[in-house]
Amino acid sequence: MYEQSSNLAIDSQEMEIDEMVNVVGERFCMPYTMELLVKKKLQSFTKCQYEVFDATGNLLLHVDGGVWNFHKKRVMRDPAGLPVATLRSKSNAIRIKNNHDVYLGKGFKEQGRDFHVSASMSSLSFQVNRGDTVIAEVNHNFTWESCKGKETFRVKVYPDVDYAFIVTLLVVVNENDGP
Repeated sequence: MYEQSSNLAIDSQEMEIDEMVNVVGERFCMPYTMELLVKKKLQSFTKCQYEVFDATGNLLLHVDGGVWNFHKKRVMRDPAGLPVATLRSKSNAIRIKNNHDVYLGKGFKEQGRDFHVSASMSSLSFQVNRGDTVIAEVNHNFTWESCKGKETFRVKVYPDVDYAFIVTLLVVVNENDGP
């Protein structure tokens, strides 16, 4: 199980870390840098959807679920609609933070954090570090579409890093700490 300092949990099929930063699944780890486009669309007051595209416009993942519902449950699916991971809130507390420590597995606090997310207070952009190494960067630019409930994120995931895990962090950071 994935634990994060702002009381969120992510259940997925595989949650072990090896040299290639394999969190959600090895099939999401590419041997090259991936440039992703993530589009967030607010479908109603209680529901939003994220779609993840590669550089050529192919749909890789989508995340749907409630924004303001009681359980705050979101499901990440592959293009065929099969579940990849479930994201759910463990607390309804609202926390505005720009830095997050990410812990994986049991006894997580004894060994220290596995990842660190450093976000900007002035935008929804952030970077993900494993130790001193940047493993992914998420960039967001506020546009007029942002006022209409449509956000666009450009994501750079470095080689052998699980891009589904990075998208999961994007959803967690954006939904819990976004303005």
